[in-house]
Amino acid sequence: MKFKFLGSMLLLGLAAVPTARAAAQSANSSGHWVGGWSTAVHTPRSAPGATSTLTFDNQTVRMVIRMTLGGERLRIRFSNENGATPIAIGTAHVAVIKGGGEIIPESDRVVKFGGVTSAKIPAGAPMLSDPVDLKFAPLDEIAVSIFLPEPTASSTFHLLGQHDTYISGRGDFTSAKTIDNPKITNSWYFLGGVEVWANSRTAAIVTLGDSITDGFGAKAQYGDWPNQLAQQLVATKGAFTLAVDNEGIGGNRILYDGAGIDALARLDRDVISQPGVKDLIVLEGINDIGWANMKPRKTPDGSIRENPWAKEQVNAEDVIKGLTQIVDRAHEHGLRVFGGTITPYEGADYFTQNGESVRQEVNHWIRTGGVFDGVFDFDAAVRDPKHPSKFREDLQTGDFLHPNAAGYKAMAACIDLAALRGK
Repeated sequence: MKFKFLGSMLLLGLAAVPTARAAAQSANSSGHWVGGWSTAVHTPRSAPGATSTLTFDNQTVRMVIRMTLGGERLRIRFSNENGATPIAIGTAHVAVIKGGGEIIPESDRVVKFGGVTSAKIPAGAPMLSDPVDLKFAPLDEIAVSIFLPEPTASSTFHLLGQHDTYISGRGDFTSAKTIDNPKITNSWYFLGGVEVWANSRTAAIVTLGDSITDGFGAKAQYGDWPNQLAQQLVATKGAFTLAVDNEGIGGNRILYDGAGIDALARLDRDVISQPGVKDLIVLEGINDIGWANMKPRKTPDGSIRENPWAKEQVNAEDVIKGLTQIVDRAHEHGLRVFGGTITPYEGADYFTQNGESVRQEVNHWIRTGGVFDGVFDFDAAVRDPKHPSKFREDLQTGDFLHPNAAGYKAMAACIDLAALRGK
């Protein structure tokens, strides 16, 4: 139900742009807004052992992101889409990062909302800032700093960030060169995307997936396969300039909620509504297959916690129907959809032989079913040729499920850049 607010709030954000500027941009057929960076927001997980929810009060949060697109004008999409009450942003700044959490002072810009420096974001809604003139290159890091003057629970966030986030003591430090003695996390808060004003031959690729798209286990900053794909695209000359928007959520599934709402439920928000999106790469399904087979675990008090997802068993037909829905709905909006084969997982906590049969059947359909506009064979890129149900030993983290940085690099390398550029 939260998604019904999206269209109205996007219009509200656009209306906040000064009229003359908005009219000039609308009249300029050679330019449009493109998602230069984005993430999939979700609620904190309630499962045992999950990260506790933070509450900010009279504090500054500085989040660092790496743009996959260069430009000279941007606007920021903030998000309260999972919040039950409005949130207040006292002030917000954006700046190019020198290193770590240190900004380049001369690049610091105030972010405004309808010409004012504060905003109140309604429950369940995103909000676009006014455009900000700031020059930055592809793969530059920028900092988005927000001051939260009121008690604010981190109800809308992204758990697995690719850079440290810096949380201040009491006070507004949004324009400070550095934040002294910060609390450091690896999550992004109330931040959904950064849009770039770009020429008409610039577009975005969205990557929809779970932790293997989100980058769990990469260790190296920006070691996930979407970021490595972005690096390849930046280094390759072509007719189109393409941004990469990573919409992976660790633990996500196609058919059931878990870590974040299921992929079918979030498709409109996280993919179809992304500005300038042209292509979609889907890598989902391993958690649908595996979660129902997780082994019982001991709790801190020594008792056994049964698998809460045990009744959510799926077969290959279920997964195929879910993936087909994603393709059909994306095609309705003119997107090309590329299917990623599901990577190996023998040795993982939730591996079963029946699950492996499901994975193989789904992968055969992805490769041969003709539903996708193209296929990227991630499975073939990382599997052990002598034992195809397992990762190559040197390409996985040790949990037999997640790639390491070398595994993510192999995944990015198997993507046909010419296919993405429409050649």
